[in-house]
Amino acid sequence: MADKFFITTPIYYVNDEPHIGHAYTSIIADVLSRYHRLFGDRVFFLTGTDEHGQKVAEAAAKAGRTPQEHCDLMVQRFQAAWDKLEISHDDFIRTTEPRHTTRVQEILQKLWDAGEIYESTYEGWYCVPDERFWTEKDLVDGNCPLCGREVRRLAEKNYFFRMGRYQEWLLDHIQSHPRFILPESRRNEILGFLAKPLGDLCISRPKERLSWGVPLPFAPDFVTYVWFDALLNYVTAPESRGGGWWPASLHLIGKDILTTHSVYWPTMLKAAGLELPETILGHGWWLYDDMKMSKSLGNVVKPLDLADKYGVDAFRFFVAREMSLGLDASFSEAALVNRYNSELANDLGNLYSRILKLLHTYNEGKIPQAGDNPNAIPNDVFEGKEPDYYGNLWEGIKRDIRQFELNTVLNKIMQFVRLINRHMEQAAPWKSGKTDPEGAVRFLRSSLEELAAAAWMLWPVMPGKMGELLGALGLKAQDYHSPAEVLKALPEGHLLPEKAALFPRVKLEAPAPAEPPPPPPPETPVIAYEDFQKVQLRVARILTAEPVQGADKLLRLEVDLGSERRQIVAGIAQHYRPEELPGRSIIVVANLQPAKIRGVESRGMLLAAQGEGGKLVLLTPDGEAPPGAKIS
Repeated sequence: MADKFFITTPIYYVNDEPHIGHAYTSIIADVLSRYHRLFGDRVFFLTGTDEHGQKVAEAAAKAGRTPQEHCDLMVQRFQAAWDKLEISHDDFIRTTEPRHTTRVQEILQKLWDAGEIYESTYEGWYCVPDERFWTEKDLVDGNCPLCGREVRRLAEKNYFFRMGRYQEWLLDHIQSHPRFILPESRRNEILGFLAKPLGDLCISRPKERLSWGVPLPFAPDFVTYVWFDALLNYVTAPESRGGGWWPASLHLIGKDILTTHSVYWPTMLKAAGLELPETILGHGWWLYDDMKMSKSLGNVVKPLDLADKYGVDAFRFFVAREMSLGLDASFSEAALVNRYNSELANDLGNLYSRILKLLHTYNEGKIPQAGDNPNAIPNDVFEGKEPDYYGNLWEGIKRDIRQFELNTVLNKIMQFVRLINRHMEQAAPWKSGKTDPEGAVRFLRSSLEELAAAAWMLWPVMPGKMGELLGALGLKAQDYHSPAEVLKALPEGHLLPEKAALFPRVKLEAPAPAEPPPPPPPETPVIAYEDFQKVQLRVARILTAEPVQGADKLLRLEVDLGSERRQIVAGIAQHYRPEELPGRSIIVVANLQPAKIRGVESRGMLLAAQGEGGKLVLLTPDGEAPPGAKIS
């Protein structure tokens, strides 16, 4: 029986405009879904939009529309974007659909009847943009710790989910299921969050303040908190299709919504008597000039603009190739162009064009008959690898996909493409064809088989262009489940196109020349190189973080320096919450003389830069580096 693979993206906030973060999550979910379909698995890929809440109601009123009219209009942006980016979702759920709202009310009533929800009065600071209450200690400079905007004091009757009673159970589940939260840094972040008492969750808003939401079935004057409503989409969608899909195999999310998915969501499921998903994977952020993209900074990358400029498949390939799932990655148009030209235009596109030209020269443009040896590339080109190269390559790709190591998969396939090119250069059929045309044709048949296998393995990433290539060879990707099947399927005598320009080379438009930076002021201190050599900069991984008593600006960090653990006191409490630090890699001065700060010993100093608005930004290594690694 085929394996089941049920993958979800977050449901995207309907007021947003699709940006590279949305596109990245959806593209990776699509690529994983397509690979699992090639494996022969039963696949269900779910995405959609989050359409309730105060911000939606306010935006609709401002535009002179009802909230439902507003959502119906705004959702089209996401649906059109995913169509353009070839997102092959099996379901697109909207939280305003009756199939969702009815099931949300059923679960709320079940929890109320079981005593999992209670009524109480809540007083706290409320952030309208994030639709979230905060305590006094959560605030940063008196503002919301998430978005930095103004909060207002509210006291009102509400309904609460008894989330706190599930704290120990959730800790046990995370510790006994190492793949429940990935990567390990995200898992450690949640374990750090759960090291402190877990409170109950306010799950309602009074209708007099907010009417646009799912009404509580047991308290019709209240609507459901948008996160409680939204998270249930992962259950309501598969149930509406007849069941048999839950639990999810993979929730793919951005790391900024990790707590809601890894704490709120599993406790809700446990209370409702539903199974937990197998894996929640919090991927990293795309950075621009080493800063998170945001509207306020004006550095948001619009995926459809890049898809129009370089092609949908090139954009999909770049985002899948460039970021390791779980880590942050830097975006630049120059990096996209370099990746496009080197791997797509040179390695893949030129190979295809060259084979077509030679077959039209030596075989009337037709696919030759199959030879005796389907694996024409000799082992010495494969650098001593075993004879069953295709079988082992595909089994390795299947393992990597199931470990969510997509960039590893693409490394392997592009290495294979380079091997085909290397063998082509060694055999030089454009020369040998002049004296041995039959031998050249046999070689070209094998090269075409190898190219077809590579295109088939790349089809989940670039379904448009690889579908075009395979179609020109008389093949359809979905008809096969291994490269060995593709090798044998090339139809003898099939007429090939004379020319193909899959990926024409592109040039990066040169930016306007920047003005030279002003010279440093004369009072800038200068140190000798010998003095700088004395400073030992090393990578450290934060293990724990907690406030220093009586000090509003200080956090006490325990860090791993590879060969030892140390305690560092840092003045970053107004810029970072303790629960978001464990698992991060930072840069520290390792040989600084120990000092006592507010009576707490500090052995080292972390490095940070001053970002926008005076916010401190921790310096981190660009990529994976083990604790203790020397910065040189």
